[in-house]
Amino acid sequence: MILLISVYIDLAIGLILAFLLLSLLVSGINEAFVRLLGIRSKFLWAYLRDTLDGSGDGRSWIPSKIADVFAKLPFSKDDPRPVHSPDPAPSVVEPMRVDPATILAAEEAREAGERVSEEIVEEAGTGGPLGSPGSPDASEASGSSGSSVDDGPAERPVPPVDMTARLYERLQEIDHPKGARTSIANIPPERFSGAVMELVAAEEGGIEGLLAKLEAINSPLAGHLKGVWEGAQRDLPRFRKGVEDWFNGEMQRLSTLYARYVKWVVFALGVVLTLAFSMDALEYGKTLLRDNAYRAGVSAIAGGGGDGYAALKDKCAGGEIGLAEPYQCVTESLSSPALVKIFDHSIVSITIPPDGSADDPSFHWNGGAWWDRLITPGHWPGYLLTMVALLFGASFWWDVLRRLTGVRGDRS
Repeated sequence: MILLISVYIDLAIGLILAFLLLSLLVSGINEAFVRLLGIRSKFLWAYLRDTLDGSGDGRSWIPSKIADVFAKLPFSKDDPRPVHSPDPAPSVVEPMRVDPATILAAEEAREAGERVSEEIVEEAGTGGPLGSPGSPDASEASGSSGSSVDDGPAERPVPPVDMTARLYERLQEIDHPKGARTSIANIPPERFSGAVMELVAAEEGGIEGLLAKLEAINSPLAGHLKGVWEGAQRDLPRFRKGVEDWFNGEMQRLSTLYARYVKWVVFALGVVLTLAFSMDALEYGKTLLRDNAYRAGVSAIAGGGGDGYAALKDKCAGGEIGLAEPYQCVTESLSSPALVKIFDHSIVSITIPPDGSADDPSFHWNGGAWWDRLITPGHWPGYLLTMVALLFGASFWWDVLRRLTGVRGDRS
């Protein structure tokens, strides 16, 4: 019974190691692609563009399809990231240069909209027809609404204020050179709230002044900060903490969205690698069991028993190894465990020479045998099992391996 348990534990460890190796390869390829094209950084600054400046044509900077994330976003000429600057952040933050007439027009439009809303509520409360010619304030309401339409933000020229660039000026210290654009892919929430407070301190009216200018340039950030300001009951320390909590929540939501896109890319890479290496998990499990049985037989012979002689004879006398010399056969078998042969059926296989040989490792084109395995329906369930296993990721299989082997992580 103990021997049987040991065999199955060896089988589990062998399968977990195989899935761990393939998962690490998938993660490595994905991470190399992401870092090379700066996808994670572009995804973050696309969100910041939408939040700070919006889009003039009504389209979001953040991609809405997985093809846009890994095809359009990396190669688009409209890079959402600010231009990298090697200089330190300016010691003095200048206030936003917005035309006072634009701010005044925005305030008048907001007040007119509030008056119209109040009049509509009053008319609805009295039961009179909304906007009827006989109502006492109908002409004023129509005039107010008309002025709000004529002078509304949609028809005002938007001042050329780049809020994303202004934010980047306060974050230059955490940037490092990597091409012409910033490589910042993560902004700590406390650093973002500190940058917002620096922008607030530059305005004459404080938070109210910053909100007025943000509304004048039609920045979506105005609505977010106004909600945080009112929620903090116009208390400055609570406002900063509120901005930090709000940004932290937004980053968690953005990370979830990014992980959803990455999951499909990891699955696609898993499919490609599974088929390229022809990794049949079921067949590999059988190979592990045969390998364990053979090694148990060799151990039995070494211990003076004869129970394993049949397995040794079958394997060496023209079998898998094809070596008539028992010593050479055992040496070759024990030095080539099943884990070493995991990629023997790939489209390009590698052969490692034995110890003491002057030959170098050699690569062999295995296209014909690989294609025959690929179109054989008997291998498809094993391929499917491998693809599903790779979806769990390398961290999952490493954690399972630690639990199974009793290896403890560093808790210091």
